[in-house]
Amino acid sequence: MPTLSDPISADGLTLKNRIVMPPMANDLSSEKGEVTQKHLDHYRARAEAEVGLIIIEHSYIVPEGKMSARQLGIYDDSLVPGLKSLADTIRAAGARSAIQLTHAGANTTAEVCGCQPVGPSGIPVPNRRENPRPLEVDEIHALTAAYGEAARRAREAGFDAIEIHGAHGFLLCQFASPFTNRRSDDYGGSTGNRLRFPLEVIAAARQATGPSFPLMYRFGASDFMQGGLALDEAQKIAPMLVEAGICILDVSGGLCGSRPKDLGGMPGYFVPLAQSIKSVAGVPVIAVGGITDPVFANSVIAEEKADLVGVGRALLKNPNWAREALQQLAE
Repeated sequence: MPTLSDPISADGLTLKNRIVMPPMANDLSSEKGEVTQKHLDHYRARAEAEVGLIIIEHSYIVPEGKMSARQLGIYDDSLVPGLKSLADTIRAAGARSAIQLTHAGANTTAEVCGCQPVGPSGIPVPNRRENPRPLEVDEIHALTAAYGEAARRAREAGFDAIEIHGAHGFLLCQFASPFTNRRSDDYGGSTGNRLRFPLEVIAAARQATGPSFPLMYRFGASDFMQGGLALDEAQKIAPMLVEAGICILDVSGGLCGSRPKDLGGMPGYFVPLAQSIKSVAGVPVIAVGGITDPVFANSVIAEEKADLVGVGRALLKNPNWAREALQQLAE
């Protein structure tokens, strides 16, 4: 029976335990998206306290895909030295690290990104006010290349893995969802067409990093809304992501975001999604969603509902959560 304290390996990435710090935006960067000392201190504290894998917050691949004023960036080679300091700091403190690559798409505003937000279609993301401009095909190809360049920078910086953000209403999630993707060309309509852009991004990242570098994907496995992506279709998508080269699926919500109102009060509210995706994926799966109790977290692993557990807000509140959790379970 697996436990929270057991090591796990996937595609050359070996973790000392099953505790994951998921990507959480903290707006500690400079306005250019640079790593700051506050970043180093923030992540060092969690790494020193026995977190197995730290997934660095969403990092924008092009300035037009920026979501907030002080979001971390990975859009230019000048940012690599700072990112290397971050990866080195986490490794020296005893944890493995991944960095999440993202484009906000219609999840941002013109005020932040400096232009009209873009998306697959002119359909706003729920709870966003600005209508996006539909991307042209040549623009999609350019963004695919930008993801590849960002992946190259991530490997050069020394991160142990990359996570591609395809959840929470960000651009790749918008393409996957039938609610926001109303295109009639090769990038819209059928499941395969709506997944074309995400799969091309994975291929670009793989080409940039080489065949042995671990690629993860944050997968919005349900939009929890009428007309959106549903779990039955997500179960068809998961093997497509794995076949494209993904070695770990980080399962969360789609257009509903990371804290859906209807589920937010239930501990482990995305665990059923993770369990359903695990049944078809064939690769390790991370479960997330308001997990704060070590005993509950361990039960998710022991009952094989998921292979790893993401603990977010509890780690923000208490940097020592992982160490204390492992001690409590050992006792």
